[in-house]
This record gives sequence, structure tokens and C-alpha cells, in this order.
Amino acid sequence: MNLALFFDSLPDELTTPAAASTTVAAYATRFGETFPDWRAADLAIIGLDEWRGTAAGPPPAGQHGANRVRERFYQLQRSKEPLRLVDLGNLRPGLSLEDTYQRLREIIQALLEANTLPILLGGGHDLDCGQFLAYEPEHEAAPAINFAVVDSRPDMALPMPGTPAEDSHLRRLLLHHPNFVFSCAHLGHQEYLTPPDILVAFEKLHFEMMSIGKIRPDHSLAEPALRQASFVSFDIAAIRWQDAPGYYPASPFGLSSEDAAQLCWYAGHNEQLTSIGLYGYRPDHDPHGLAAATLATMLWYFIQGYYHRRPETGFGTYRFLTYTLVLPNSRANEPAEIVFYKSRRLNDTPKWWMEVESIADQSVKRIVPCTYQEYLQAAQGDLPIRWFRTQALLG
Repeated sequence: MNLALFFDSLPDELTTPAAASTTVAAYATRFGETFPDWRAADLAIIGLDEWRGTAAGPPPAGQHGANRVRERFYQLQRSKEPLRLVDLGNLRPGLSLEDTYQRLREIIQALLEANTLPILLGGGHDLDCGQFLAYEPEHEAAPAINFAVVDSRPDMALPMPGTPAEDSHLRRLLLHHPNFVFSCAHLGHQEYLTPPDILVAFEKLHFEMMSIGKIRPDHSLAEPALRQASFVSFDIAAIRWQDAPGYYPASPFGLSSEDAAQLCWYAGHNEQLTSIGLYGYRPDHDPHGLAAATLATMLWYFIQGYYHRRPETGFGTYRFLTYTLVLPNSRANEPAEIVFYKSRRLNDTPKWWMEVESIADQSVKRIVPCTYQEYLQAAQGDLPIRWFRTQALLG
């Protein structure tokens, strides 16, 4: 597939040789005169400038959000880890918004087949429809996926005439037919922006919702949801305005820039995750480049996490400690015991998993990421809500 046909090259100021040999720019292959070899790369940046799915429309001519972020990102220092990064330039929008979704789908699928992780940068949050469609399986036997959304509110509006796609895209993902979603986690919502019926709907679907009030005191509570995601869709509107003044309408509450960078590191560290989208940045609302700097740093931490990935397979082998907890007071439709796994890796923050065996069919089981706190909760004889949620999804 000749991906170069779908992209515009970067402006000269973003492709000139790096002034310092230690910066990211010195190690990234960018689309200037020659299209990069994306098949040989670990990660590929894709700039997006599609705003037809938003209420506010496009930024003023000449203001390209992805390019503003690149200006800050390529000035950052490269870490000691290897870096095989290409920048494919900016995607040319399709004739219609749906054409852009399908174009994204095809490009992401091509990158995934080459084991190159796409990083989508800019444009409306509804562009995660194209990101999502890239994971649609060719046959029914393919395993269902998990994904995570970070946003200040779940975009679940009814797709009525005049409703912008950015307000209803999550509903479209969850109602897509055929359904290939096992679980969805929504992180960072603010309850005063979230209709109560949406909270009820997520509870009935047995999908995880974690508010900003739970994440900010302890980032690690969000880590399991990001650790099992196949892809992450991150809206800059989840970050408070004073840290990232690059979206509209403004909000004084939300994640801090440090919170956002930590979540991106968790996402990058997840070996199951194969794409990430950082959406919604409007450079016309960012006169001093603060939001661009925040997004550039988030991108840097995501890449750091990626290059610190370690295989997390072989449960029950020497790589993991196994803890079998007996639950003497278990009730009907509850297990008599539950198994937890802890990674033996000494240099990482300890990671925990929980084994959930289907009550309806004991041959069906799933090992899901969890927290140490959930292990302690189970040790006290109290099953974590994650166990009940996974049990319901197993059917």
C-alpha cells in the first residue's frame, strides 16, 4: 500500500536537520522530500486536520495543530532508549467526513500489519471512529478488543440532525455492528458534565467509568484500564484549561499536565496497545503554545513507556508469583477461591492480575489487570467490583 498518496509533507521548518544531536528531531525520520519507510519503524506520527465533525469548525487558515505540537516535540531531548520513529506528515482529508474515517481505517490497518504503532495527533475527537474501525475483525472468531477513552465527558449524544459527530462518536463505537468490543473504560469524566442516564448506561453495560476525582489522588487506579486497552483515545478537553488552553469551551477543572503525562506513560507501557490518538487540540486557543508543550510532553512520555515494555505472558510460570485466596464466606454465584498474579520484575512498579472464571461455563476464564488494593480487598473476603464486572462480560 502506497501510504504517501494520502499525506502532505511537512513544512521545511519541521524537516530541517536538528540543531542538537541529542534531540528527538535528530532521530525521527520526517516526511520532507522523501516519504519515510514506515515498515521499518516502531512508531509513526500521523497529523490530522479534519474538523468537519466538530461544532466549532476548523481553526483559522494556516494554523495546524499537529504542526504546532511537532515544533515543541522535536525540541525535546531523546532519552537513552532506542528510537525508531517516523513522521508520515499530515493526512489529506477525504471528500466527506466518512471518507476520512475510512482512510484512517485503511492506513492504521496497514501500519498494524507492519507492527508499526500509529500515533494520531490533532483533529476532532470523532476521528477515533477511524481508529476504532481499524480493529474490526475479518471473521467472527477473532477475539474482542478493549479500549479506553480519556475525556471530560462521555460523548454519547443521540445522533440527531445538527448534532456534531464529536458529541456522539462514543455512542457510535459502542453500538457498532458487528460488535467486537469486550470492554470500554472511560477515564477522567467530570460528573457535573455527565448526564445521569449515561452513568447508568455504562453501569448496565458493565463498562468502567473513573471520574477525575478518583484519578487525581492516585493515578495508579487508572493503570489497569490502560494496561488492557488495545487502543486509547485521548481528548485534550480532559485536561484543565490552565495546563492546556487549546480547546473550546474552556474548563478550569480536569487532569493536570502531570496527570496526563502519567496516563500516557501507562498507555505506552502496555504491550497490548497498538495505537493512540491525541485529539481536539485547537492552536487558535493556544497563543503561548502551552497546550502544544503539554501534548508534546505527553507524546514523549508515551514513547518512553513504549520503550520500557516487557513481555507480560506466562501466568503460572516463574515470571509471576501466584496467590490463591480462599473465600470461605462466598455466596451463590461467587467463587470459593480466586487467583491473583504478581509480576516478579524488580525494576518496575509491581503489576497485578486477577483470574476471573465464568460461573456459567468454567472452561471460560479471563486474566485481567488489577491493582494491589483489589488483591487486599479480596484477601479480606470482599470480591472487587472488577471481578463482578468481568464476570458479567463473560456472560
